[in-house]
Amino acid sequence: MQVNEYFDGNVTSIAFENGEGRATSGVMLVGDYEFGTSEKELMKIVSGKLEAKLPGEPGYRAYPAGSEFRIDANQKFQVRVIEPTAYLCFYS
Repeated sequence: MQVNEYFDGNVTSIAFENGEGRATSGVMLVGDYEFGTSEKELMKIVSGKLEAKLPGEPGYRAYPAGSEFRIDANQKFQVRVIEPTAYLCFYS
């Protein structure tokens, strides 16, 4: 496992690998963030609520607990965290 912190500690993730592949589990505190991908990602919102502006979309879309979204490799996307949010991200 590897722990990573971003945005002055407002986003923390733990990277791990299991039978499903490589993944990160983490928490994002309230705020606005921009992320970049180096490979395809599937992000599942476990708890909390955020809004994301994905590549090619005109605006932000709400993603509450239980929802998910996909992002292609080599893309940037914006996230607006409404309340502290836990996520699980799978890479491929």
